[in-house]
Amino acid sequence: MRILRMVLSVIIIIQAVSVHDTAMSIAGICLMGITLANIGCCGANGCAVPNYKKTEVKKEEMIPYEEIH
Repeated sequence: MRILRMVLSVIIIIQAVSVHDTAMSIAGICLMGITLANIGCCGANGCAVPNYKKTEVKKEEMIPYEEIH
């Protein structure tokens, strides 16, 4: 996915330079920055849900222990 974003950003920047379009060049530069930083929902588990479930033990459910001498 990262390579696809890099190729797309290079294509956008080349097209923006050839057409002299400032808005498209800014979009290409932003996409290139996202790709180089590897941020976003597509990489590095950006939208991953944690696998663990936090469980809390209530005071009522705790087992009382007594010391034996």
